Amino acid sequence: MSHAYDLPLWAAVLTALLVLIGAGLTLAGAIGTLRFKSFYERVHAPTLGTSWGTGAMVLASIVFFSALGTRAMVHEVLIAIFITVTTPVTLMLLARAALYRDRTEGSGDVPTKSDVRRSARSDATRVRGGTD
Repeated sequence: MSHAYDLPLWAAVLTALLVLIGAGLTLAGAIGTLRFKSFYERVHAPTLGTSWGTGAMVLASIVFFSALGTRAMVHEVLIAIFITVTTPVTLMLLARAALYRDRTEGSGDVPTKSDVRRSARSDATRVRGGTD
């Protein structure tokens, strides 16, 4: 990275700040993975950490290479698109697979469709002023 010496001060500071923000967000996602207890709580933290952390890193790369003028930012845009599309889809598929597994194994803390409907009916009755 011998070209980094040619980087203007404003671009170096902004790049460093964005890299630190991205690393901090990714670290927060990793800590959330360790701290939360259930799978459904744990799957959310790294997803946000990955998305926002990668976004900050991509912005840092865009600032760095745009200030140097060495190449276009096509790689960074492609990375941002792929992360934005694949991370939420992966979260959704993992959560659905875990929910399906928990329902088929008969885990007691996962509500079934009839439980959700029953709860919605009792909530509607309470709002209208009736009793359960």
